[in-house]
Amino acid sequence: MASIEDRWYFEKPGLDGERLKKQRHGTGRRWKVHYIDPDGRQRSQSFDRKIDADNFRKTAEADILRGVFIDPDLGKITLRKYATETWLPAQTFGPSTRETVERQVRLHILPDIGDAKGLGSYRLAELARSPSVIQAWLRGLQTKAERPLSPSHIRLVLNTLSTILSAAVADERITRNPVKVKAVVKPPRPEQRKLIPWDSEQVAAVRAALPYRYQATCDAGAGAGLRQGEVFGLSPDDIDWMRRVLHVRRQVKIVGGRRVFAPPKGGKERDVPLADSVVLRLSAHLAAFPAGEVTLPWQKPGGRAVTVSLMFTKEDEGALWRGDWGRYLWHPALKAACIAPGREAGFHQLRHHFASLLLTSGVDVRTLAEYLGHTDPGFTLRVYCHLMPGSPERTRAAIDRALSNPPDCPDVAQGEVPRP
Repeated sequence: MASIEDRWYFEKPGLDGERLKKQRHGTGRRWKVHYIDPDGRQRSQSFDRKIDADNFRKTAEADILRGVFIDPDLGKITLRKYATETWLPAQTFGPSTRETVERQVRLHILPDIGDAKGLGSYRLAELARSPSVIQAWLRGLQTKAERPLSPSHIRLVLNTLSTILSAAVADERITRNPVKVKAVVKPPRPEQRKLIPWDSEQVAAVRAALPYRYQATCDAGAGAGLRQGEVFGLSPDDIDWMRRVLHVRRQVKIVGGRRVFAPPKGGKERDVPLADSVVLRLSAHLAAFPAGEVTLPWQKPGGRAVTVSLMFTKEDEGALWRGDWGRYLWHPALKAACIAPGREAGFHQLRHHFASLLLTSGVDVRTLAEYLGHTDPGFTLRVYCHLMPGSPERTRAAIDRALSNPPDCPDVAQGEVPRP
């Protein structure tokens, strides 16, 4: 059993009825809880208020009896120390994911935001007891003077913080993840924007505005649904020209400021059927610009060297660089096609165009998700459901078919309407 000690006064009063002060009266925390932990060790915890000491005593006794007691000392580590020295080194992220997560931790989770104390300075136990601290931190991300984060970005950063604190719960450093206290921690609502894909005329205009050497990148994007990095990593060897199937096997991505070859997003290879028109355009591109061999490290700088014959390269036959592509090729093409540059006018629009064409043609969502490389068809449905054609007309037709000539139904057209 646990007991509470008054560190300022003796338990028995003096001869005149007054309580006797201890030598340490007025210094340090007054109330000290003594208890024996599950390992049989004598432990103690001090508090300023008796009510806090009493609550801790009751909780400790109950947790010890239920076998769920957590050593309070384990929660005294700061979030900064736990995240950087324990959590991050134990993760098995891919290089690019690790780079993204480390950036979120370094720039948004640990440091001070304006005049607000950064989360990195808090102890894990303090955060577990104070979900309101997390909510205040969220507001700080939204109102940062120099560069406030978008709601979608904030939700990603919050998810990373929640993952760290859930690991702390699993490590038995804290009893709960404060991010999951929904009554207090309320992330900003995601932006409700319906995707509006380019039409065929816009795709054709951007394609025509690109240098001839790179026009077929639009065919790979709009005709096969490839992501930009997957187009940059496309090889003629990835195409089964007889069966008209494209095998999406790799991408070119940036890790640590350097280009590397890597598996497609999510590590999932896939096959996409090619239309005859796409096959002809890719063939014509190869006839005009033969593929060039490019050697890059695999997945991370310093990784094993991999040589691939790429369909699209720079004029010096190096792999395309994402930054230069946007600055010197894509944005000028958008301007020439009278399309305003911005977040909604990236290379991904070609992929959206591909998806809209398939949905309009009646391809089901599960098949579309497979072609796009989405692991969850539900995600595909959420992004593209509003593009599925003819919903009102199909609804009316379905109801008409179901209700046409029902049995024992009066002829409404002749005025035989049943009385209530």
